[in-house]
Amino acid sequence: MSHFDVIVLGAGPAGCAAAITCAQRGLRVALLEKCAFPRYRPGETLHPGVEPLFNQLGITSIFSDPHLLRHTGHWVQWEGPSRFHGFGSDTNGPWRGIQLPRALLDQQLLEQAKALGVEVRTPYNVTGVMYKCGRVQGVESGSAQWTAEQVVDATGRHGWLQRQLQIPRQAFSPTLIARYGYCQANHSHHEHLGLFAQEDGWYWIARISAACLHWTRLGFTSHSNSTVPECLGGLSPIGPTRGADVTWRLCLKVAGPGYFLAGDAAGTLDPCASHGVLKAVMSGMQVAFAIVDCLSSPANDEHCVKTAYQTWVHDGFERDLAAMRMFYRTHPHPPGWI
Repeated sequence: MSHFDVIVLGAGPAGCAAAITCAQRGLRVALLEKCAFPRYRPGETLHPGVEPLFNQLGITSIFSDPHLLRHTGHWVQWEGPSRFHGFGSDTNGPWRGIQLPRALLDQQLLEQAKALGVEVRTPYNVTGVMYKCGRVQGVESGSAQWTAEQVVDATGRHGWLQRQLQIPRQAFSPTLIARYGYCQANHSHHEHLGLFAQEDGWYWIARISAACLHWTRLGFTSHSNSTVPECLGGLSPIGPTRGADVTWRLCLKVAGPGYFLAGDAAGTLDPCASHGVLKAVMSGMQVAFAIVDCLSSPANDEHCVKTAYQTWVHDGFERDLAAMRMFYRTHPHPPGWI
């Protein structure tokens, strides 16, 4: 048996952010990840708001890479002609987002967690939850037991702990599957970058390196065509086309005795929301702050701390949900379920 202050399940942005932030505050942390890395995920175009969060997490070396692609906004062709939507600016100039391959982000986050003393196990399969006296007390892997004061489910849309505890969740859309992939393309292929509406959904194309384009395509129904966008049909694919379940959904309880849900394990919207990684990192850090509050003083009321976190998650999800519904209503062919 191994005992920790915090066990984090899932080493994506939300899980690593939670583990790093807890470790920075002196807690003993274990980070358990089922999958081998590198992994591929949609959402490699990052909002400018991630940069100050990455700085807090201590992964500033990403920004010194001279090959890192930066952008000041996106081209969007939706309810009318294609228009450029900038992020904004301040006295230092325009705000710039980041094109960051997911494998590089995962690597940087895991290295920072290890450097701070986090016990990292990947790939590592967790087989059961330890639940006693109305409280999550840890997890099991075969005959091995990992106990902790708090367990964080950051397993993404898989929602491992949510399923183990049978926590109810509400769906706000039919089943939505985003298809995504990569293809070879030099800098002459630039006229189709951005977000584009089509009759049965939308597609997104972004350059993530000098020789590679990333694409994501979402159909509004299960019968929609989710293959490679036609404008990329003549380019050579890099690896297979993959899929991710991006059904809009929210867990009705995102914190309870001995546990927190973070990132997509708590609530999910499709990639058109455009700030999935930003929200995941923010969620992981908020969970860590809440855990520190729970553990730092016996006077802190764990129930009140977790109620405050639940309010933060649900209020943020409701705002994003309203914005997504409004945006989809302006689509040339809005889905009937909206």
